[in-house]
Amino acid sequence: MSVAISQVKEKLKLLGIDFGEFYHEPIPTIDDALPVWKEIDATHCKNLFFRNHKGNRHYLVIFHYLQSLGIHELEQRLKQGKLSFASEERMMKYLGVKPGSVSPFGLINDEAHHVHLFIDKNLMQTKRISFHPNDNSATFVLSMEGFMEFLNHTRNSYEFIDLY
Repeated sequence: MSVAISQVKEKLKLLGIDFGEFYHEPIPTIDDALPVWKEIDATHCKNLFFRNHKGNRHYLVIFHYLQSLGIHELEQRLKQGKLSFASEERMMKYLGVKPGSVSPFGLINDEAHHVHLFIDKNLMQTKRISFHPNDNSATFVLSMEGFMEFLNHTRNSYEFIDLY
């Protein structure tokens, strides 16, 4: 088990949040994940990490994996100006993750609370939600209530928005 997975596991246990663990071959893309996710009863998400035009603000956008948004449409919905995907260096600096492992669990590494989350409001209806535990060789599943408890613990700002 990687250090990244161990850190997430320890944090969830410390917070008393119940979660399920699924270990598998690395799955860096949605297409790679589909066969694995068939066996996991949860809502699976896309997690996209952006920076603003100036590079002084960073955003994690979370939405259902079957949805797709063009970057220009996303810019209009988020109202944060011009966006671009954050570099691998920024992923590591702010979330402690590599490409293919972006997850809200990376917020445990954002001690300065720099990253703001935009979460599709449709996810509020889900009962169980899944994310990589900062390493794409595992998937953790937790209740939506547990996820919200985790988010509140991180003290990062977040908001639910209408993405569709």
